[in-house]
Amino acid sequence: MAPSFNKIHNRFKFNGHHFNHEEFKEVAYSLIKEGDLHDRITGDFLTDWLNDDDFIFAETSGSTDIPKHIKLEKQAMVNSAIATGDFFGLKPGDTALNCLSSNYIAGKMMLVRAMILGLEIDCETPHSKPMFNTNKVYDFSAMVPMQVAGSIKKLDNVKTVIVGGSKIVPFLLEWMKSSPVKFYETYGMTETMTHVALKPLDTLTQNGEDFFKALPTVNFSQDERGCLIIDAPNLIETPLITNDVVDLKSDKEFKWLGRFDNVINSGGVKLFPEQIEDKLLPIIKKRIIVSSQPDDKFGEVVILIVETSDKISEELQHKIKNAKSLHKYEIPKHIYTVDEFVLTSNGKVQRQKTIQSVLG
Repeated sequence: MAPSFNKIHNRFKFNGHHFNHEEFKEVAYSLIKEGDLHDRITGDFLTDWLNDDDFIFAETSGSTDIPKHIKLEKQAMVNSAIATGDFFGLKPGDTALNCLSSNYIAGKMMLVRAMILGLEIDCETPHSKPMFNTNKVYDFSAMVPMQVAGSIKKLDNVKTVIVGGSKIVPFLLEWMKSSPVKFYETYGMTETMTHVALKPLDTLTQNGEDFFKALPTVNFSQDERGCLIIDAPNLIETPLITNDVVDLKSDKEFKWLGRFDNVINSGGVKLFPEQIEDKLLPIIKKRIIVSSQPDDKFGEVVILIVETSDKISEELQHKIKNAKSLHKYEIPKHIYTVDEFVLTSNGKVQRQKTIQSVLG
């Protein structure tokens, strides 16, 4: 029988101290009254979690759509925590490091996992270069790619890190190959209580894989567009139809190809901007967006937007045009620059708004 959302595991610790349900309510109140902005946000979430309601409200990130205020069932969040614990073999007394904001679902779920699974969690201020005790061994953590990059020289004391929220750039994937830490890329969203699938990345201690694997009790299928359908009865009431085009290996594994709404049809050839970006990033080494613009001959042609205040050199243009990894239809016909991409409040690139700012 699954634990109830209104119970706290007797092995749970928050910043080194045991608290029961009522005591933790007082901690939440203290964080709101006496803490800094991050503490107050955490206190607000804990107050909502520890009340008698069986739901909370959360806000989606807004990276692919307008941010939405959605209702999440607390018991579904408990089920998600248990599924993650089962996947990684987390057990009571294991240590966890949280350096994500409780404003968003990823940070909320780190706290829920700790309370439900009986983890000893240390919460640090969310920052691109998180500060944490490098002399303490942590069994589990969750970070965005920018935080992993900012912690490169001090992450060896964390055994497992799940990474999500934005694209993992090539230099970071290359560095991970020489790290003893087990890194996993996540797939999920606020509506599914963060990740429903995980993909091992290449490190010293594990081999990377191309396919995401489902959490326990989660199954996958596809619609007529080739987009992923998530069937997770312990998390969501009805199957969730996404706009993510995938290569479905089985009902438990898929390879992510790109967003259906971003697909480019150039001369009858279907192109995935995200796949082209992966090929270009090692050449350009800056934030980029691949998109399209209308063309009389091909219908649409590929364009490239680079986040830089500098002009694109002729040498770089030559490298892009002659990149052997690119199919002829994938070579950008136009290259634009913009000083800064449009971002959400938590640092995710707002793709469509950035494209609109360039093309008008």
